[in-house]
Formats: sequence, structure tokens, C-alpha cells
Amino acid sequence: MSTRIQEGTQAPELTLPAHPDGEVSLSDYRGKWVVLFFYPKDETPGCTKEACHFRDTYQDFVDAGAVVLGISSDSLESHKGFASKHRLPYPLLSDHKGQARKTFQVPKTLGLFPGRVTYVIDPGGVIRRIFSSQLNVLKHIDEALETIRS
Repeated sequence: MSTRIQEGTQAPELTLPAHPDGEVSLSDYRGKWVVLFFYPKDETPGCTKEACHFRDTYQDFVDAGAVVLGISSDSLESHKGFASKHRLPYPLLSDHKGQARKTFQVPKTLGLFPGRVTYVIDPGGVIRRIFSSQLNVLKHIDEALETIRS
């Protein structure tokens, strides 16, 4: 990819299968803030903690005019179970082939594990904040809310 994904650049278009919505495109949310969080895997300790914290603060995002979208390479069937078990109120997108990770240039951790990166995209489609941390999972939520509110 010739364009480097960074704060202040236009977010690339993205369309993926989603639970429970069938298919989701970033362009569907033009005019709203979007919090797009890439996480490694359903039902792992850090990912579950992050997903549940997004769930617990979900109303804060809605009140701020934002939508939350989670993305991993897990299947829609896996997402369905994960969302049901933890009562996740936002769509989970399946990036089964890793194309969205590649497009958004989400790095691997230690060159092995899918990275954990959150993008905050403004109503005009511009990336306003990128936060990457494999271990500090709750910081992603705090950073995203702070960006939207400021």
C-alpha cells in the first residue's frame, strides 16, 4: 500500500461480514464518529476484557454520537457465540482473510500475534486517533472516548 495509515488521513473503505448485521461498511457510518478496534481473538483473556469494557462503556460512546465496531479474524459463528456470551451490543466484523488488517496496517505483536489497534474516525472519515497496545487493553477505550469528547 502506498499510503501510510496515520492520524489526519482519510480512513480506507472497509466492507466485511458482521454479526449480527450481515455486512458492514465504514461508509455506512459517514456522519458519525466510529471507533474501530482490531483485537486478536474471541474468548482470549485480554480480548474478552477489552470487549467487555467496550460493552460497559458502550452507552458513553452512543451518547457521544459514536458507533463501536470490533474486528478480528474469527468467523461469524465464533463472533455470534462471543457476542451472546458477553452480551456485546455492537457489531463484530469477521476479517477472516486478514484484508482489513492489511489495509489498516495493523502490525503483528512480536511478529506472531495479530495486533491490538484502535482507530477513532471522525464524522468526515478522517482518522483522529490511533492507539496500539497489545497489553494495555483498557487504555484503548479511555483514549477513544477522550478523543471523541474533545
